[in-house]
Amino acid sequence: MLLTISQRFFFDAAHTLRRQIEAEGSRRVHGHTYHAEVSLTGPLDPATGMVQDLGLLRRGLEGVREQLDHHMLDEVPGLGTPTLENLCVFIAQALPADLRASVSRVRVWREALGDSCVLEYPRA
Repeated sequence: MLLTISQRFFFDAAHTLRRQIEAEGSRRVHGHTYHAEVSLTGPLDPATGMVQDLGLLRRGLEGVREQLDHHMLDEVPGLGTPTLENLCVFIAQALPADLRASVSRVRVWREALGDSCVLEYPRA
């Protein structure tokens, strides 16, 4: 039996982006409020009754959030082009190793614009 737990966070950040359409506004520095949700999947530990301690997940996500919140995303080391897709990958890879091994899903979205990206790791 596998269970999935999730934790959400948000961050405000600025960026520029080269696009094929709506290019003019995207090339200028602009910002968004981003929302992210990270899910961990694993077996229930009978000793703790948990997949993972949510406090540890929160702590790990706070470390990721600190790298993104109120930053210029173009300048965040390891992010690359500041797309929703790259943000999903960055968040998954920026977690501490003990959490990264259990990540099953990362979702990043911009509520005001209605767009999102989901990164999923298939489970065998």
